[in-house]
Amino acid sequence: MNAPQDYFKYLKGEIYCEGVAISKIVKSVGTPVYVYSQKAFVDRFISLKKALKPLNPLICFAVKSNSNLAILSLLGRQGAGMDIVSGGELLRARKAGVPASKIIFSGVGKSHDEITQALKVGVHAFNCESAQEVARIATIATQLKRKAKIGLRFNPDIDAKTHPFISTGKEENKFGLQKSEIESVFKEFANHPGLEISGLSIHIGSQILDLSPLRESFQKLIALREWVHQNTPAKILHLDIGGGLGIQYQSESPIEVDAYAKSVVEAFLPLKNADRRFKLSLEPGRFIAGNAGILVSRIEYRKTRAARDFLVIDAGMNDLLRPALYEARHRLVPLLASQNEGTTRPTDIVGPVCESSDCFESRAQISPALDAGDYVALLSAGAYGFSMASNYNSRPRPAEVLIHKKSYRVIRKRETLADLIRGEKR
Repeated sequence: MNAPQDYFKYLKGEIYCEGVAISKIVKSVGTPVYVYSQKAFVDRFISLKKALKPLNPLICFAVKSNSNLAILSLLGRQGAGMDIVSGGELLRARKAGVPASKIIFSGVGKSHDEITQALKVGVHAFNCESAQEVARIATIATQLKRKAKIGLRFNPDIDAKTHPFISTGKEENKFGLQKSEIESVFKEFANHPGLEISGLSIHIGSQILDLSPLRESFQKLIALREWVHQNTPAKILHLDIGGGLGIQYQSESPIEVDAYAKSVVEAFLPLKNADRRFKLSLEPGRFIAGNAGILVSRIEYRKTRAARDFLVIDAGMNDLLRPALYEARHRLVPLLASQNEGTTRPTDIVGPVCESSDCFESRAQISPALDAGDYVALLSAGAYGFSMASNYNSRPRPAEVLIHKKSYRVIRKRETLADLIRGEKR
């Protein structure tokens, strides 16, 4: 039996992470529970940092992928900046100890209060997505007697060859500015006293498994920078190339970090060699967090039928939304290796939520040895797992646990029923 992941392996007949048996956590903390490997987070970040060393970029972890304070603090200590998309994420990044000078505020719908908050703490830059947003930032910056450093997010109309719900760089998507809109922004705001338009950004999608659309986006971004230099007085010293690197969930072949880094260095090192002030940034999230975590769940019931069985587990779509939201599939493995052997039956893995879309896998080949009271793990759940969890069906959200070597700690307590109605009045 191959290891389910690099950091979650069968040892002594059961799944371990680093030096801790997952069953030990289950007995102490209960289920559903997210379990993360500290080593996995650090290894992935360091591998990217080393591969891109010639450019020394600002690597901003995408907070939306996993926003737990312990994870943000861990990555911040490794030198990561943060890519945020809300005032709440700004609060988390600052509470985690990340300097405001290493925070980039992205997102398509920044509110007046969020912009004010970010200007007051002095974030590194805003990635702007509309002319009205630029105007709003300019007004607020002037009122606060600040100068806002901004980059304009370019929508290059590139198909990232990913699921349409996580594609962000096509003309039909809500994200970014078209070239004609960027030209208009420079004409109107190039000399505004409250703005420093010194950057351009791009982000074409998530879970990208092909380098070609990324290379195309790099070239379009470089060409746009050249147009700006030739047609406006602005000097673009900062390019943000987004994120989107895919990971292996099932049988995918993700882009190797060295191949990705080679493409980035080949495209942008000439710009840095021409002007040492040039700075590159990027926004990995899933690449760092995805395979650093699992969601552990207990089987509540097994329903046996002629065509297929159903395993009803105690984790639902409110705990892990990706399968219901865009048909994502996570490998499911039992905690005990013996229950992953022998004959199998077509089995649907479903949750307790009252929706037919609460299904993690349809017709998976699962051992009939798995039954009520046994435990399973949904792999590759470190990104867009807990951060997308909800209280739908009035279900408390799971606990989160971080493993480091031979010990573990709860980094978010399981919600209680009392937590569900806190702040409500009848």
